[in-house]
Parts: sequence; structure tokens; C-alpha cells
Amino acid sequence: MRPIRVRIGVLGLALVAGLAAPTAATAAPEAGGAAPAPTVEERRLDGEVPREILRRSGFAAVAPAFARGLGRADSYREARRVVEREGAALWRRAVDRVQGRGPARGDLSRDDDRPLYWARLGMTRELHTWEPGFGLSERQRAALLTELERTSRGQTDLRLPRGGHGKGVKRVLLTGFDPFTLDRDIRISNPSGAVALALDGTVIDTADGPARVETAVFPVRWADFAEGTVERALRPYLPRVDLFTTVSQGRVGRFDVERTNGAWRGGFPDNDNVSRTETVPVADPASQPQWTTTTLPYAAITAADTGRFPVYDNTSVTEIPAGGDEPVVRPEGPTPGSTAREGGGGNYLSNEIAYRATLLRDRLGLHGTLPGGHVHTPVLQFGAGNTDPATGAVTDPGFVRNRLDIVAQTRAIVGVAVSAAGADRD
Repeated sequence: MRPIRVRIGVLGLALVAGLAAPTAATAAPEAGGAAPAPTVEERRLDGEVPREILRRSGFAAVAPAFARGLGRADSYREARRVVEREGAALWRRAVDRVQGRGPARGDLSRDDDRPLYWARLGMTRELHTWEPGFGLSERQRAALLTELERTSRGQTDLRLPRGGHGKGVKRVLLTGFDPFTLDRDIRISNPSGAVALALDGTVIDTADGPARVETAVFPVRWADFAEGTVERALRPYLPRVDLFTTVSQGRVGRFDVERTNGAWRGGFPDNDNVSRTETVPVADPASQPQWTTTTLPYAAITAADTGRFPVYDNTSVTEIPAGGDEPVVRPEGPTPGSTAREGGGGNYLSNEIAYRATLLRDRLGLHGTLPGGHVHTPVLQFGAGNTDPATGAVTDPGFVRNRLDIVAQTRAIVGVAVSAAGADRD
């Protein structure tokens, strides 16, 4: 998720970084008032591709059912119960589908992350435009939307095993992202989201013993990050895990373990077509560093045979050197006193989640004891002959094979990281 000059098929993608009308169950606006408008991201639901993905995965009924539940709510408290219940159910349903539990309810391959994304947007659109008879303040609506985001992204479903560091089952926290750059190709899937769904609640056997993986997914929106969604989700868990990694889609044909993360937003548009070019906004900016570093065992990860894609220890950054005023690429990492312009993972939201998670690790006093950092997966590409977003199919055998290989290799990378971290402790 970092803008780089790479051409993928005919798209020229810069990467490293619903329903057509309200359902009948949606409450009508009060007389004389207009319902709030859907967001830019939600309006993409009107396209044929999202409809096809929802239909072929069995998720087309999710938003209408949610609207009916909201329509029966006669108070804010009851609406909140509906949101909490249905948001959590969507996450569990998506995880179960990817992991092979229950019927597939459609011919779309089970490993696909996109049904969760589009079904969630259908739900948030219902909630954005809902006008209940009992009256709903904008603060209450915002609270309901926040709760829907948290529950439907697995952020309230992180169930870590009991025990202390290095004892019993190891505990791993992994995060992924929604699809993005959808105006360039609305068919896009994000392999990091697929990884999160495939690994949530699973146990990986490693040389250092079994490791339980718990996962969550984050939006591709600058505003959510500025409002602290990453810190709120991760802060309760970082002191309790043995390893964490944020994951996102990166470069073509390779994995990267990003050595350094930078405190800069480069302005690439998010899923609401909003740009931000500024220092990453965090709490206590006076103590904010320009750079944070990985504590993942990158040497062991890059040396291991984890799958068909090469894995690199990426040390390059872009900085404004101390006393300078122009950005300079530093292949070996930042120099003392420099100002960040790109971390190893760029200056989009993948760099930002890595920066925020590792800064939180450091502010919690865990830098020397908690392995954590960011892994970029390869770009998930469609198969040969299916590269035109205007005419291409929403899936193909090569697309599925690439996603499954990326998921399997990420799982292997996590296993290597856990084993190497255990060996370092010993």
C-alpha cells in the first residue's frame, strides 16, 4: 500500500501501499428532513461487480437483514444491540466461510476476502441513511457506526490463550486491510484481508511450540487512523502477545519485511477519495519520533524457504536529511536527525499502521521484549487474460491460486517468526 511507479496490466496501479436502492425495511426519513447521504465508499455498492460478489458468496442478504433489524429497534439502546450482534455475526460468518465451516452459499471461492468488505459497506450504508422514529443524534449515529466497524472487523473478537510470555501456546496478533484503489479496478481483493480471515483463531505448529493467531482488519481511510482506531484496537493486547505483525499488499512478486516506518502521510487517496499530506497525527506529538523500527526476526524470515515468492529485508527509506530541504532515498535506512518522507513501506496507510503499532509497542515499554513489525505481501494479480477491469471476470483460477499461495506463505512466515523469536529468548 505504497504508491510506486509500477504498471500492472493495463491498470498502471500505484501500489505498496450493495444494493442499488434502500431496502424496504429501511425506515423512511422524518417528514421534512432528508436522510444523510452515503459515503463515497458506500456508493460503489451500486456497481455490478459488488452485486456479483455479494450474490456469488451468499452475502447479498446481509444488509437487508440488518436493515430489518434496525427497523424494529425502538430505542438507541436496542439499536446498539442490533449493531453489536450483527457486526460480530458478519465477522464470524466471513471467517467461517474462508476456513471452510458451514455451506459456501455460492460459487465464489471460499478464500475470498471481498464478501466481507462489500457486505460491511452495505450495513454501514443502511446505518448512515437510517432515520428512526425515536430520533437519533449525530453523535449516537457515529457511535453506532464505530461499533459496527469494530465488531465486523474482528477487533472485538481477539481471544488470546491464557498464560505468560514464552509459556504454553504462543500468542500472535496479525492485522490486514480492506481492498483499495477500487476506482481503478473495482474487482480488487486485498490478500492481507484474506490472510486475516484465513488465520483468525488458527494454531500454527512451530519449532517453538504451537502459536495461536488472532486477527483483525482495518479500513483504508485516513480519518479512521487519525481518530486512533489502530491504538484503540491494539493497546489492550500488545502487552499480552508474544509477537505481532501488521500485513498489507505491497510490491509485485515479492514479500518484504519493512525494517523502518516513517512518520509521514504522502497524500495518496484513500477509499473515500480523501488525501492527507502531513505528519502522522498521534497522541503526544511532542514526543513523536520520525522513525520506528521492526523487532521482527527479519534475518530468519528472509533466510527461510517459506513459499514461491522471494522475501526481502527492505531497509530503504526516503528522508529529508538534517539541515536539508529535499527528499533523499537512503537504501540503508535513515540518517541521524532526518525527517521522514517514506518508510520502507512507503507513506500510505500500510506504513502508517506499521508506524502506529510499533510506536505503541515502544510507548508501552515493549521494544526490547516484543517482536513486531510489518510484512508486505505480493500484489494479488488476476490470471493471464483477465487484466481489463472494464471487461474482466471478478475471479479466475490464477487469481485464486495467487491468493492461496500468498496466504499460505504468510502463514509460514509467521511460523518462522515465532520460532526465531523463541530461539532469541532462549
